[in-house]
Amino acid sequence: MSPNDNRIDARDWSLLAVLSVLWGGSFFFNGAALRELPPLTLVLLRVALGAAILLPLLRMQGIGLPKGVTGWKPFVAIGLLNNVIPFSLIVLGQTFIPSGLASILNATTPLFTVMVMAAAGEEALQMRRVAGVALGLAGVIILRGWGIETRPGQGLGILLCLGGALSYGFAALAARRLLKDASPPGTATFQLMASTVMMAIVAGAMEQPWHLSMPGLTTWLAVLGLAALSTALAYIVFFQIIRRSGATNVMLVTLLIPVTAILLGWLVLGEPISAREIAGAVVIGSALLVIDGRALTLLRRIA
Repeated sequence: MSPNDNRIDARDWSLLAVLSVLWGGSFFFNGAALRELPPLTLVLLRVALGAAILLPLLRMQGIGLPKGVTGWKPFVAIGLLNNVIPFSLIVLGQTFIPSGLASILNATTPLFTVMVMAAAGEEALQMRRVAGVALGLAGVIILRGWGIETRPGQGLGILLCLGGALSYGFAALAARRLLKDASPPGTATFQLMASTVMMAIVAGAMEQPWHLSMPGLTTWLAVLGLAALSTALAYIVFFQIIRRSGATNVMLVTLLIPVTAILLGWLVLGEPISAREIAGAVVIGSALLVIDGRALTLLRRIA
């Protein structure tokens, strides 16, 4: 399937579901690790360990490193827009607001992506897609509950998370323009390596992590889960979907994340599912059908 096709096939819907589980876990891992680690240091550990986990895979596949400044430029750009800026803004935002609210704000990513792509002339601004994304966002709010509590810095936390979602929109644009022929494992690794260098400078200047006390086992397990599952593995899936279905479609994963989180809670932990959560999931499912477009086409033919 061409990356310019606005529709998604069954395989990519499956990959989006997998990615929603992997990225959904990042909010949990962040919340656990932030109890002992400052936010920028956590982001540094996330990208550095993620890159270290992926490097052996490149050696096994015989993928060489980019050559020279020109070769690294695309991965620096993607690392900045897809990792350094959004990871830092979202994890900083989570120091002011709950993880549930952060995941709701993260679900605005497809809306920002549609707008950025249209403004850049990459995709036409289809009202079907805008309406579908807006409907999906409403479904996320229904499913998770708005859950706003009055607490110091909450407005700042919301703005930081929205800034992260906007950065993901620009990352989608950069990925479309700069990474047309790059392999998913190579792209995932190289952008994480570039992000590690940038985050080492930022975290070193702002938080001086070498002065921190050693965190406990629970924190290290959260960091490892964040790096291995929500970063290394997730980005291989992410760039695979981009190659097959396009940068705008892959951002729909943020609408699926709350649904998969609730389903996992029900299947693994035996948590009950409320009528509100079922209603929210139905609204999100309807929104994805609207965005995909084939259901509407079928209804027109029947009519």
